[in-house]
Amino acid sequence: MKWIPADIEMYNGAKDFVDTVLIPLAPISLDSQMKQSSSMYEFLAILSAEIERQFKGRILLMPSLTYLMGEERNYSYANSWAAKLRENNFKHVFFLSCDSEWKRCESELEGGLIWIPSLPLEHLELAQARSLVSEQVRQVMEIFTLNWEKAI
Repeated sequence: MKWIPADIEMYNGAKDFVDTVLIPLAPISLDSQMKQSSSMYEFLAILSAEIERQFKGRILLMPSLTYLMGEERNYSYANSWAAKLRENNFKHVFFLSCDSEWKRCESELEGGLIWIPSLPLEHLELAQARSLVSEQVRQVMEIFTLNWEKAI
């Protein structure tokens, strides 16, 4: 379910079945890395939307948490989101990022981190881009499934 009124209304009627939240972590740069950060954002948006589509009714896709590239990662801000979501009965909180800096300090996060390297989709044909995104989604689906099985 996406963070849109129709899906939130559906969520309110199915809270018992939606136990997982996905929060994209999106870097923003306004300098020489602007194109790179916009490419990462595009890939992250497409990937997270496809993950949500595959798991509609089981996960809630939150709006992206944005931060400035090159600055220290704000773990406390991300962790406050994770804590608030857990208070609201979400058993599984996942952060999705293409920024390898999050991976280096993954232990600081109070949720699961799914790190996937960004793929520059702007240089690919549509069929190639879909194929690559589908493969990435398949890998993320396995991560979700393993975590859900552990919780049983």
